[in-house]
Amino acid sequence: MLWIPITLAAAALQTARNAFQRGLTGALSPLGATSTRFVFGLPFAALWAIAVFHLTATPLPAPEAAFFAWATLGGVAQIAGTACLLHLFQLRNFAAGIAFSKSEVLQVAVFGLVVLGDAITALAAGSIAVATAGLVLLARETGALDWRGALASLGGRPALLGLATGGCYAIAAVGFRAASLSLGLPFVVSAAATLVVSMAIQSAVVLALLRVREPGQVGAVAREWRRSLLPGLTGAAASACWFMAMTIEVAAYVRMLGLVEVLFGYGVAIFGLGERPGRREQIGTLLLVAAILGLLWDRAGA
Repeated sequence: MLWIPITLAAAALQTARNAFQRGLTGALSPLGATSTRFVFGLPFAALWAIAVFHLTATPLPAPEAAFFAWATLGGVAQIAGTACLLHLFQLRNFAAGIAFSKSEVLQVAVFGLVVLGDAITALAAGSIAVATAGLVLLARETGALDWRGALASLGGRPALLGLATGGCYAIAAVGFRAASLSLGLPFVVSAAATLVVSMAIQSAVVLALLRVREPGQVGAVAREWRRSLLPGLTGAAASACWFMAMTIEVAAYVRMLGLVEVLFGYGVAIFGLGERPGRREQIGTLLLVAAILGLLWDRAGA
């Protein structure tokens, strides 16, 4: 059950990273702000990997091509997902943006089963369904509290961006889990190695994109280095925790428990940003809480 506290730490760190990163969207473009978590997170990831390999006295592995293929797939998908999430923040409040991105829980269960053969239990599947219902309610922006209207809202731009965000993050989760498992090392070591390689690939990709599409943003990112250190640090720490958790447990369970980030997001929205969730968002959150408790009950009996 070690994956549970690791996942909770990952969710808390990711909430902090999102808040820090959101503060950069005024000075930087969405892609420029996206780059900070990778470019400024890479040095912290490298230090973590060096420490892990040194303390465990583990020889450097000789990864096969499959490792780099999975790490690249996961890295590129995560870049796309982060960019979608930052666009989403410009359309909805902070907590709702986090909730939309959590549509990945359903998608990661499907991708994990198809790609890695990671089956889930009936109770876990039911918990995912309840969580999805909560996300549908959270997706509804205006109007009466009815399921027909809630489902209709899924055609709006915020919902589509949220689904795209979730899909990218689901692909990333499965890709990172596959890369880490392919190393065949202790979970802390394989997760650290996957983290630093993935972030190196991501840094190269995102800087190349900035250079081609938004050349002025490269200098802007450099000028914002002081404010980018916190997104980099918290992003690297969150990713390290996610990678460890997804190495020792099915990605669908890890990302499902990661829905506690919605609760953390509401805490930031209420106490940090002065936002107030409405009745619909409160009901959706209660459904998410019930789903998380169902998952924990299921895994406790495993």
